Amino acid sequence: MKHCLPVFIATAFLCGPALAQSPALVITGAVEHPLNLQLSDLEKMPHTSLDVKDHDGSSATYEGVTLVELLKAAGVPQGEKLRGPGMATYVLAQAKDGYRVVFALPELDPAFTDAKVIVASSRNGKPLAEGQGPLRIIVPQDKRPARWIRMLERIEVVKVP
Repeated sequence: MKHCLPVFIATAFLCGPALAQSPALVITGAVEHPLNLQLSDLEKMPHTSLDVKDHDGSSATYEGVTLVELLKAAGVPQGEKLRGPGMATYVLAQAKDGYRVVFALPELDPAFTDAKVIVASSRNGKPLAEGQGPLRIIVPQDKRPARWIRMLERIEVVKVP
């Protein structure tokens, strides 16, 4: 039993960084402030609810932070500041399983569209189910839910040269 304590201490020392909570969402690329967000960080941001039809046709209410709000927090130009070469900027969203989709930056900006895209953390008032979350992009204006990324973990902002 006296050998267990040194093994525990060595294990905690060597594995400590790996045991630290990894970010729920990383925002990188052509941003002023790269972000490593935990779910608790997202909970503090303004939330939006969307009533939608899920892939199977059932009604659901998703709640989360608008993607444009997250981009704003990362310092991505919006509104009147989004012009010229910035109009060729896109957002690459990636899921844990490698699935990726693209959004043109203007299609997310309220100065250009009334459409809302949210990064949802709950469905019908409950956290997203395993295999769906902890975060999921919801794009209600798309006719097909192909850009409704489940298990979202990374957003990269890319300026086209």
